[in-house]
Amino acid sequence: SAGKSLLNIINDILDFSKIEAGKMEIVTAPYKLSSLLNDLSNMILFKARAKGLDFKVDVDETIPDILNGDEKRVRQVMTNVLNNAVKYTDKGSVWLSVGIGRGGRSEGVPIDLVIVVRDTGIGIREADLGKLFFKFERVDLEHNSTVEGTGLGLAITKNLLDLMGGHIKVESVYGEG
Repeated sequence: SAGKSLLNIINDILDFSKIEAGKMEIVTAPYKLSSLLNDLSNMILFKARAKGLDFKVDVDETIPDILNGDEKRVRQVMTNVLNNAVKYTDKGSVWLSVGIGRGGRSEGVPIDLVIVVRDTGIGIREADLGKLFFKFERVDLEHNSTVEGTGLGLAITKNLLDLMGGHIKVESVYGEG
């Protein structure tokens, strides 16, 4: 477990270094959304159950299964956000919703994949929202001192989304998730 944690930290640092150096490449190729979501859901379900949390998934069935994008980076973004939701939730639930934003639903028409993660976690103070996407920044340390992390996950997530033409938005109520 300690070795896995150390490897994750090293990989995060390497990813952020690549991003800062302008060397992070987005590799676009076809991938199966169902396979990505199945793998991700199984991993998060295991972590959620270990904490006694419910994990719910809702996927718009009209989303094409074969998408074109960087599967590795899409997976990394979703994993970072979902891991944070589980990490900062002690009771209740974590929900993953996958839908389509702008764009068409017919073959060959670009779409925006919309990923929404909700939790019943500790929430974030409004004053701390602006700090979330800065490297090595961790918020509310008095309540989060026992939570492992480097403060790189959301910074990497934001940068990856920028590279892929996406964005991230956070809405939170402190104490509610």
